[in-house]
Amino acid sequence: MKKIFKSILRIVVVLFVLLNIIVIFHAYKFTHFYEPTEITIKPQSQKTKWDITKEMLFGINSIKQQNIAPDSNFNSIKISTEDDLQLDCWQTKIENSKGTVALFHGHGSKKSAVIDEAKAFNSLGYNTILVDMRAHGNSQGNTCTIGNDEAKDVKATYDFLQKQGEKNIILWGVSLGSASIAKAINDYAIAPSKIILEMSFGSLPEAVTGRVKMMGLPAQPISTLLTFWGGIQHGFWPYSLKPSEYAKQIKCPTLVQWGKNDPRVTEKETNDIYNNITAQKKLEVYQNSGHQSLCANEHEKWMATVSEFLK
Repeated sequence: MKKIFKSILRIVVVLFVLLNIIVIFHAYKFTHFYEPTEITIKPQSQKTKWDITKEMLFGINSIKQQNIAPDSNFNSIKISTEDDLQLDCWQTKIENSKGTVALFHGHGSKKSAVIDEAKAFNSLGYNTILVDMRAHGNSQGNTCTIGNDEAKDVKATYDFLQKQGEKNIILWGVSLGSASIAKAINDYAIAPSKIILEMSFGSLPEAVTGRVKMMGLPAQPISTLLTFWGGIQHGFWPYSLKPSEYAKQIKCPTLVQWGKNDPRVTEKETNDIYNNITAQKKLEVYQNSGHQSLCANEHEKWMATVSEFLK
């Protein structure tokens, strides 16, 4: 009986070690984005069984998404972060503006993905600056820390606008962008006039759980292991990355927005963030949207809500 127990225990230990090794590779791939010239990714139709097996065991390589060139109204600028990364940005200035809105995209995305929102803010009378966050689009860096270091990108953008003399700075973010805004306010005590947080995750473990569920995999123990190893690889304790807790430091009027059909961010996460904000606040739920551009999907409602909030 003891021999059987020892054999089972050895098998369990071996499987646990192998699972951790696989998860370590996946955590690395999930948080790294490569330049298009650095790696070659085969189309799905050209992948062999061995290619698919390697992706299952070692994760999927991700290339920085390339921006779609904007129209002539956008000026290209560079912003330096405190850790010496160059962020690629597009800035639009209009006559007699009411202020400037800084826009921060989601994980694996790019600044041109939020052009609809930028143009909407322009139409409401605001200058805009669209930021490629580190390791995304045309910005420097290959590592995304799911909000931990991205708070530095928000701080750098806020400081840049202040140096330009802007007095009315509004921060808008979606998903990763929202979480980074909340952390920047918590870490650096920046004081924007207003902020708009769309579909922010409540904590890093919850964000990873949402991503794993979307992949059709069992949430546990994969989510816990991914969270742990992702944080260890990037030198921070991942369980302390909690936008819902950072929300307690928000002192400015805040609009929280969420899509009812969001498969990644739960209603609980949204409520946790909203309930922890002690400043003037508003929560808007979009009944026909998921984890997507609320501005594009429910444009009239988004415009009416945002316009009223900015008054």
